[in-house]
Amino acid sequence: MKESTTLGYRGLLVWQKSLEFASTIIEMTENLVTDKKHFRLIDQIEAASMSVPMNIAEGKGRYSIKEFKHFLMIARGSLFETMTMIELFMLRNWITVEKYDYLISEATQITKMINSLNKKLEVQKIS
Repeated sequence: MKESTTLGYRGLLVWQKSLEFASTIIEMTENLVTDKKHFRLIDQIEAASMSVPMNIAEGKGRYSIKEFKHFLMIARGSLFETMTMIELFMLRNWITVEKYDYLISEATQITKMINSLNKKLEVQKIS
């Protein structure tokens, strides 16, 4: 896939990792086994997880650091929403402990990456 210079978000490791994370969440929901079909919860976790890379990309496409930082915080909020739903899925025994541990670990890494990028942008803004 050819890299476009106008799509700067694609070079962000946090965007790449959050996109992979969203894909993992979607794969998990496609294989979810529950007594009932919890379509609303499945739709919500998929939407929240996809909101992370989407907001990072949207923020990167803005013209100011302030706007980018704002969208990073929205992405972080969506990630926390996803993490909360992962907690619920674990409580309901819809996912294994191994899957839970993996997803929480990935989400924690993404959170740290968002926080780090946010701090880096703050320094750029001051400079």
